[in-house]
Amino acid sequence: MEEIVKTVSEKAGINADQAKTAVTSVIDFIKGKLPGVGDQIQGLLEGKVEGGGIIDAARKKLGI
Repeated sequence: MEEIVKTVSEKAGINADQAKTAVTSVIDFIKGKLPGVGDQIQGLLEGKVEGGGIIDAARKKLGI
């Protein structure tokens, strides 16, 4: 999660707390629309989930 917060902070020119709020808001939005996918994305970003299918593809694209 810290890696994406850092990236958002740098690219948007905002501090880390603001970036974390933005990232968390996006994850919460996704979880509200697609609960299973949102939980997988959150787990992936927190390093808690081993990928499978779409998650593996996302990891490869993100380089993680």
